[in-house]
Amino acid sequence: MRNLKLLHSLHCSGWHSLGTPCCLTVRADTGTVLVGSDRGITELDPHTEQVVSEVSLVEDAFLPEDGTGYIIDIQDLPDHESVCVATASGDVILYNLNSNQLECVGSVDSGLTGMSWSPDQELVVLTTGQETIIMMTKDFDPVIEVGIHQDDFGEGKFITVGWGKKETQFHGTEGKEAAHRKPVEIEPVFPWDDQKPRVTWRGDGQLFAISAVCPVTGARKLRIWNRECVLQSTSESVSGLEQALCWKPSGSLIASTQRKLNKHNVVFFEQNGLLHGEFSLPFDKDQVKVKELLWNSDSTVLAIWLEDLRSADEGAKDVQLNTYVQLWTVGNYHWYLKQSLHFGCDPERQIVSLMWDPESPYRLHVVCCGWHYLSYNWHWTTDRSTGEDSNDFANVAVIDGDKVLVTPFRQTVVPPPMCAYQLQLPCAVNQIMFSSDPQRSNDFAVLTTDNRISVYQAGDGVNQDSTVKIDAVGVSGSKMRIATPKLVKTYRIKFEEEKGESSKPMKLRMITWVKENTFLALSQGPRTSQSVVCQLVTSSEESQEGEIWIRSPVAVDGLVINLCHNQKTKTVALELSSGQILRYLWATDSSEACVTPWMAKTGCLVRFSQPCVQTALCTIDREEMVLGLTERSRFFINDLEIASNITSFIVYDDFLLFTTHSHTCRCLNLRTTSLKALPNLSSGDSQPNDETVRRVERGSHIVTVVPQDSKLLLQMPRGNLEVVHHRALLLAQVRKWLDRLKFKEAFECMRKLRINFNLIYDHNPQVFLENVENFLKQISSINYINLFLTELKEEDVTKTMYPYLPNSSNSAPEMGSKVDTICDALRATMEKLNPHKYSLSILTCHVRKRTPELETALQKVHELRVNPPSDPEAVGAEEALKYLLFLVDVNELYDYAVGTYDFDLVMMVAEKSQKDPKEYLPFLNKLKKMEINYQRYTIDKYLKRHKKALKHLSKCGPQHFIELLNLVKDQKMYSEALKLFPVNSQEYKDISIAYGEYLSEKQYYEQAGLIFARCQECEKALGAFLLCSSWQQAFCMAAQLHYTEDKLVSMARTIAGRLTEQRRHSEAALILEQYAKDCEEAIASLLEGAAWEESLRLIYKYNRTDILETNLKPSILEAHSNHMAFLDSQKTLFIRHKTRLAVVREIKEKAREGFLDEEVADGPDSDLYSEASSLRSISGMSSKYSHSNSRVSARSSKNRRKAERKRHSLKEGSLLEDIALLEALGEIICMVDKLTGEVHRLLKVLVLFGFDILASELQQALEGTLQLMEKSIPDIWQADPKKTAICPVLGPDSTANSITASFQQPKSGVTPQQDEDFFVPPKLNKNVKWKLNIL
Repeated sequence: MRNLKLLHSLHCSGWHSLGTPCCLTVRADTGTVLVGSDRGITELDPHTEQVVSEVSLVEDAFLPEDGTGYIIDIQDLPDHESVCVATASGDVILYNLNSNQLECVGSVDSGLTGMSWSPDQELVVLTTGQETIIMMTKDFDPVIEVGIHQDDFGEGKFITVGWGKKETQFHGTEGKEAAHRKPVEIEPVFPWDDQKPRVTWRGDGQLFAISAVCPVTGARKLRIWNRECVLQSTSESVSGLEQALCWKPSGSLIASTQRKLNKHNVVFFEQNGLLHGEFSLPFDKDQVKVKELLWNSDSTVLAIWLEDLRSADEGAKDVQLNTYVQLWTVGNYHWYLKQSLHFGCDPERQIVSLMWDPESPYRLHVVCCGWHYLSYNWHWTTDRSTGEDSNDFANVAVIDGDKVLVTPFRQTVVPPPMCAYQLQLPCAVNQIMFSSDPQRSNDFAVLTTDNRISVYQAGDGVNQDSTVKIDAVGVSGSKMRIATPKLVKTYRIKFEEEKGESSKPMKLRMITWVKENTFLALSQGPRTSQSVVCQLVTSSEESQEGEIWIRSPVAVDGLVINLCHNQKTKTVALELSSGQILRYLWATDSSEACVTPWMAKTGCLVRFSQPCVQTALCTIDREEMVLGLTERSRFFINDLEIASNITSFIVYDDFLLFTTHSHTCRCLNLRTTSLKALPNLSSGDSQPNDETVRRVERGSHIVTVVPQDSKLLLQMPRGNLEVVHHRALLLAQVRKWLDRLKFKEAFECMRKLRINFNLIYDHNPQVFLENVENFLKQISSINYINLFLTELKEEDVTKTMYPYLPNSSNSAPEMGSKVDTICDALRATMEKLNPHKYSLSILTCHVRKRTPELETALQKVHELRVNPPSDPEAVGAEEALKYLLFLVDVNELYDYAVGTYDFDLVMMVAEKSQKDPKEYLPFLNKLKKMEINYQRYTIDKYLKRHKKALKHLSKCGPQHFIELLNLVKDQKMYSEALKLFPVNSQEYKDISIAYGEYLSEKQYYEQAGLIFARCQECEKALGAFLLCSSWQQAFCMAAQLHYTEDKLVSMARTIAGRLTEQRRHSEAALILEQYAKDCEEAIASLLEGAAWEESLRLIYKYNRTDILETNLKPSILEAHSNHMAFLDSQKTLFIRHKTRLAVVREIKEKAREGFLDEEVADGPDSDLYSEASSLRSISGMSSKYSHSNSRVSARSSKNRRKAERKRHSLKEGSLLEDIALLEALGEIICMVDKLTGEVHRLLKVLVLFGFDILASELQQALEGTLQLMEKSIPDIWQADPKKTAICPVLGPDSTANSITASFQQPKSGVTPQQDEDFFVPPKLNKNVKWKLNIL
């Protein structure tokens, strides 16, 4: 649904040269045009309008002086830096562009009728006057010469397999009569045919086709030849085939023209010579003749050069004939006439040659008789309405010759080539302009080739205009009513121009409807390097045809190739071919209209680095900016390149939408997006739950966006349409509705397009809770309310599924469970409005709570059954129960019914379930016979509600206590059972004893002892306290049991032995001193525990100074020796590990930088080259051990610890040697640091007994070791930026896109969680004052 817009045109008419022009070619490297005439060659620079060079072929006798000779073709040869010229007399000439020398490289005596170079310019085909083909290389070495007319079909001749006669074969829709129809006689060519052969090459240069007049039939026949000039196939006999011929560059179709009885067609041949498709030209049979057909280089546009035929009455008169150039495109197998250039009948304006530019696919070059040169640069555009309110129909208009095909996408989606309605114009259409007025955005104007503008105004749906025809919708039988426009008035543009200018086509371009009676337009200035911006003002005369006057022309130095208008700010921006942006300033009372350079907020000039073919204006960061898209998909905002893979874009409201080569469509909110963030947002990467991006079909282009809706229209390469609801547009529209409290519109849209209903609440919880009644009144359907309730979940979707920064302030208030809050609010409001009408929804509220209130719901159903409501909107108990069974599993509901102890309710649910009455009736009958408490106990036990069962069973009397005790033991409900009986009761004591025994089994001896002691079971309590070494409580129990002195001493020695085994020497010494009355053993225990000062106290207390020499001094000397040896070993081990760690890191750094061979890195010792970030991925180099761990995950804890030790091995070359070294170094530092307190106590004793030298030696050794470690910490634990782990985004709320995006992020070093602690350096405790200043 695109049209061709004219970006710019050049018209050079102030130059004349040798003779009369007849052909042209374009120099791709300089952009100049080489024109061949009947007297020589002229090179023209269109931008400067200067003749660069000219050479006469008459002077060297290549052309006769009388003008009867002419050049048949001319071709630029960049490799030769020359131009190849072929003359009708038979000469092939090379004109060197550097030396201006002419060289005849060949001559044919019979003359030449055509010359055609292959696309790769390796071969040239010449057709001679003797109707032969001469093929030559690029160096003009002859390859072969064959005749054009061959009797053989060619190598591709069809094979007949002998399947019956023609009379017995199937003839399709023509019927059996086709078998007896006589073959149509082939008519000879028409008199106006020039009888010359036409040569055309396929785009890859492997085949070429020749159309020539057959000497036998006199009709044209098409033959296809390969690169070796071997005939491949011959076309079928086609009556009325004309001279024009062109092979589609990217395809297998060959275009030509055919004149039939009542129409004039462009026909297509396959390379096997068979016809394949056609379309009709918009002319009568004998009105025009086709001079040439030309495909552009990318095969998207077919140019047709036509000329009026001289009628019989005009044969003898000197009547001037009109010439035309038409541009055709195809989409969805329909051919559109996109542009029609009428050159009039002026002899000076008659076309003599035209061609497409070989480099720029949409640039057309034209040369006319009077040495007029014109070039037209086209590009694709979509003509759409630009309104942004709901009154805009989202119209898109398509040009098709003298018709305009219009579809209002708000009302209907019609796939092309169909449309909603079409406008019939008196002549071909050149441009369509929609009104920029927001109130009249459905109005549009049409520019036709006769320089008239027809203005159409949006109608009320009643078609009263004969020029408007309803097409695909609105016809008989259709319920849809399309509002069609009506023609208001037609205006003729009044030009003030010199003689001969009236026949110049497309004098005005880029016409933009900016005001009610004013258009802006561009035209060429006095020079080709200038442009003119002018205003087209409509006249106010009440005549049938109005006039448009050209006012306020503003000359611009440079070629303006784009004009865009912002309907909000009324700003007009112009783009020059150099990329510079200009601002058009409207005329005021004190100044005339003018243009100024566009300045950014920073004060810099705005200039695109490349010229853009599509521009637009929008506001970003509170600054109006210019957007531009180049032919090469580079996208700019001001002078900043945002992306290089954009295929189309559109600005709608506050959104920028664009499609990319990676087959995605992004929608960015310009209000919340900064310019700095745009390059990252436009990349192909997407974040999880990113609403701005969605996948689209390959090659999709944006057509339009329906305002105040979520519809985005995309067109596929083959022409069909696809309507998508982009998530960003959809959510933006839903948020607008929710802000305006339009819950009904939001709900229906979310339901239709599968948006999670939690957004209704999460968007603004406070507003929703304040407008619950409004919500219920708008969503009147009970089913819709139930649908909303069933989709509720605790998750805040504005932070997960639909993140949106501006709504971050609307987070839910802290009020507990979100689902419970909504259900309670809705239930309370529904009960207030009409509890009978909303009874099903009230049941849903009870069921959907975090803890389902099924019992309450069942009670409400039971009430409906007992007291049926009289309200006509109410539902019955049967329907309510049926609905409740839909929400809850029937077995679960049955259990809840049983748990209510209401047998009527149980029967009601059981009747609706699939349970067998033989299964539940005996059970219910048995329950009814029981005592009420035991009955409820049985029900609770059946439902596994053990706490309730225990409570009911406790009320059943002592006869059931044994059963209660067994229940307590089975379910471990000792604490609950103790609360049900008095403290002094026998039941309480029995339960306590059972509880203590249970705790003893679990080895909770201290707690068991407390339970036994509380119930006066002192013997059992003593045993429990002894097992847990709780000696204080044990001696308390012994006192209560009245133990003798001997038993106390024996128990004391037993407890002291256990405490010594647990290294609780001080407590053991206390027991030995106080209960065993053995001071010597107590002192020995203190010396063993290095409690030097306490041992001294007891020595002097009991006057045992002999122990100083026998035990104390030897113990402190031995402790000194052990500490010195330990510090020496730890220091040596620390230095060795530190040195090894530096070596490992150096080797790995070299491996990462590529100094080691990849074979080594991937070899058996590759484990050596991984560092803290050595786990390059979870499944990378560490797979050896990660797999091992997974295999032993189900084994015993002993095996797991063994695997962990193996994983962190200090063996040289192991996988994680560096991590193992860090772990070992950290452990050494911690152990040495913990020695400070113990060393401090030892130093005091050494000094006390005069061992100053030994004390000083120990203090210096420990201080030196600590200083070494403190200085080494920064070198060992270096800052590593690669430690950050990258975790894939997984979970129930993740999508395939989010998981894929998370795994596609760059994989830096990944470190397992359990290894992260090793990269944190240990901290030395400097608060401990352990050194003695006296040393």
